[in-house]
Parts: sequence; C-alpha cells; structure tokens
Amino acid sequence: MIDTLSWITVYPEIILLVMACVIALVDLGVKTPLRGTTYILTLLTLAVVAALQAFYAVQGDTVYGFGKMVVSDPMGNWLKCFASITLMISLVYGRPYAADRDMLRGGEYFTLSLFSLLGIFVMISGHNFLIIYMGLELMTLSSYALVALRRDNATATEAAMKYFVLGALASGFLLYGLSMIYGATGSLNVHEVFQAIASRQVKHQVLVFGLVFIVAGLAFKLGAVPFHMWLPDVYQGAPTAVTLLIGAAPQLAAFAICMRLLVQGMLPLAIDWQQMLAVLAVGSLLIGNFAAIAQTNLKRMLAFSTIAQMGFLLLAMMAGVVNGHQFNAESAYGAAMFYVITYVLTTLAAFGIILLLARQGHEAEDISDLAGLNQRSPLFAGVMALSMFSLAGIPPLVGFYAKLAVLQSLMAAQQTSYLLLTVFAVLASLIGAFYYLRVIKVMYFDAPNAGMPTAILARTDARIVLTLNGGLLLVLGIAPGGLMTLCGDAITSLIKTLVS
Repeated sequence: MIDTLSWITVYPEIILLVMACVIALVDLGVKTPLRGTTYILTLLTLAVVAALQAFYAVQGDTVYGFGKMVVSDPMGNWLKCFASITLMISLVYGRPYAADRDMLRGGEYFTLSLFSLLGIFVMISGHNFLIIYMGLELMTLSSYALVALRRDNATATEAAMKYFVLGALASGFLLYGLSMIYGATGSLNVHEVFQAIASRQVKHQVLVFGLVFIVAGLAFKLGAVPFHMWLPDVYQGAPTAVTLLIGAAPQLAAFAICMRLLVQGMLPLAIDWQQMLAVLAVGSLLIGNFAAIAQTNLKRMLAFSTIAQMGFLLLAMMAGVVNGHQFNAESAYGAAMFYVITYVLTTLAAFGIILLLARQGHEAEDISDLAGLNQRSPLFAGVMALSMFSLAGIPPLVGFYAKLAVLQSLMAAQQTSYLLLTVFAVLASLIGAFYYLRVIKVMYFDAPNAGMPTAILARTDARIVLTLNGGLLLVLGIAPGGLMTLCGDAITSLIKTLVS
C-alpha cells in the first residue's frame, strides 16, 4: 500500500503528465496556425506546476516516497520550478519561429516539450538509479523528436541522427557505470549506495571502474570536453526554437543528476571523481573558448560557449571536498547551483534575440546578421549586449557574480592546485571575452547588411518577456543575494540528509 506522502512527492509530475495528455487531445480540434488554445493551456499548466514546486520548496521539507525511490527536497523543487519557468519562456520565444517554419501543423511542439519537462522532473526527483535513468530517457527521447520536428529540413534531420546516436552512446556509458556500482554495493538506492561506499567494505577498484563510466555519461549530458562533439552540430542543425529547448532547461537536470549521483550517492569517492572533473573542466575551458573564436555561426559559437561555461560549473563541483573534509561543500555546490540557474537565464535572452530576428525564409544564425542591430532596434541590441556581457563575466551583470562565486569556492579550498585552477579559469575567461565582445562590436559599430528589414516585428508577449529577461540579468547582478541565499539553503538541506 502506497502512503499519502508518496503521492505528495509526485503531485506536480502527475499534473504535468495528465495535462500533457489533455493538451494533446485538445489540440486535435485546434485549427489556428499559431495553435493559440494549445499554447495558452501549455503556459497555464507550466505556471501551475512552477507555483506548486515553489510552494514545496518554501516549505523546506525533504520527503521520500515510493520506498525512497523518489525524493522531494528544496534543491529539487527549486530546480523543477526554474525548469518550468524556463520552458514557459522558451515557448514564448519559439512559437512565432515554429509557426513560420510549419512546425505547428500539430501540437507536437508543445506536447513533446511537456514530456521532455516531465523527464527533467523525474531525473531531478530520482533517488534511485533506475528512476534517474528513466527520467533521462524520457527527456532525451522527447528531445530527439523535437530536433527532427522540421521533417522537410535535411540539416535538422542530420542533427537529430547525430544527437540520437551520440545520446544513445552516452546513455550506455551511464547505464553501464550504474550497473557496476549496483554490482559492487548491492543497491540501486542513492542513500544506500552512499552508506555502502562509506563503510569501506566494497572493493575500491570496482567502484572507480563504474565511476569512470558514470562521469563519462554525465560529461556527455553536460557537453564537457572530450564528450562535447555532439553539441555544436546539434545546436547549429536543430531549428533554433528547439535549440533553446535542449540548451536551457536540460542543463538544470544535468546539474541535478550530478548532485544526486556524485554528491548524494558517491561523496566518499570525491577524491576520485573530483580529479576526473578537473580534467574535464580544464579541457572544456580551453577547447570551448578557443574553438568559439573561430566560429562565424552564432548558434555554433554559443554551443562552444556552453562547453566553456560547463567548465566553470565543473570547477565548482570539484571544490566541495578538500582532503576528505566537507567544510567547503555548501559554498561550492551552492555556487554551482547559482551558476547553472543564471547561465540558463542568460542563454534564454541570447537565443530569444536570435529567434526574434529570424523571419520566414531567413535564419538569423550568422554573427553578421546582427550587424547594425542597434540602429534597427536599440531594445533588442541592448538585451543581446547584456547577455554577451553576462556570459563574458563582466560586472555588474549576473554572469560576473556567478563566476566570482565559483572562483571564491575554489580559493576557499586553500590548496595550491585549486589556486592554479582559479588563475587558469580567469585567463580562460579573458580569452572568452573576445568572441562575446565581437558580437557587441558587430551590433553597435557595423553597418546593417543590405536587404535587412529596418523594422523588427515581434509579438507583444515575446517583447515583454525578453525585456524582463534582460532586466533580470542586470538586477540579479546588482543584487544577487536573494538567489544566492536560496541556492545555499537548498544545498545545506541536501548536505544534511547525508549525515541523517
């Protein structure tokens, strides 16, 4: 018999699942090109789910359900709340683009997005290896279909094939690593795995062998070097509205499963997986930034930028345990959570501009397409400039504070190796500033291309959301304390469960 608490932990998931099915049925009767009814129902569903998750998070309780296979805790609830809001913004930006490219012939764009979010929810809530993997597969299968949604476009179909093949490889890595950990510890429950490893009665060699495959699988999902090869091709080949869907909310889920598996499940092995993350971080910062300099395609440049940004996230993840002590765990993992949330917010604004500049028959994908944008629309140019400055880590934007928080967590470790990594990260950021500032130079100092329309048409909802999105980058940079406290408290609550 399943108790009431078990159902409480999955109420948002149940609402999301039921409404995704209802919306799919309602859409059968919708005939308008922009699928207005489907769109409004989807946004209302996401708003209700986000509000419910925020309510759970504010309560601050950690509740387990279904035999401790599912957990509802502040970290997971806040991440699911932000993922819901992220999907809402992505759909607001992407709907006109999708309609112009005949991607709204049915309601698949909306229903697949909801099922992808459901997968994200399951990943974040999973407290059992199988549940986490089921959520991962639900999210990725929906994403594969979304990338291939523009059926008459060969580039999108090719991107979907690459994404599917490499995603299947990454899932295989992760599943094999999880099976090795299960074989060594005899449990699929995250907390029981933690206890088995902490008892030091399990062969270390077997654990490390499984850990290597788990880290490789997670690196694929994050897009970290050397498992990054799918990211630029999929970002460039997928329809831009779908690129935003797979490049924003899933990053929150990837961070969540890193926390569930590496921190909640395998923190006693931190000395091993932190060394792996250090190598991945250095490679991502180096290759991501240098490769981005050579790009002329804006989406491809942002893909390599993502790889470099994930390098910073990995640096924060590896600073939590120092010489076997967890004194730095809360600040480091809190900084990582803050970083991934603010990165997603910045990505939304950057891709929102690309989507609004695109028009029927033309993709605004090249950096040259932004030439003279300030003369055509000072508002859009200003939001894009805020996004680029934030990604570059220039004050007073939120990206600066996010990078500063990561660097402070590294320096707090008071180790020579961590200090060297801090210096390296700063130098890598200086390199990265070049290609971000190049975009700003093109917008403000280059003449508009011949044939570009002087007026940029944008729907009212997209214009309002984009303005708020850009404003948040500045507001959170000037006053980051509230969000930083929220992330810190969520991580503190999670760390407490490790010793309970």
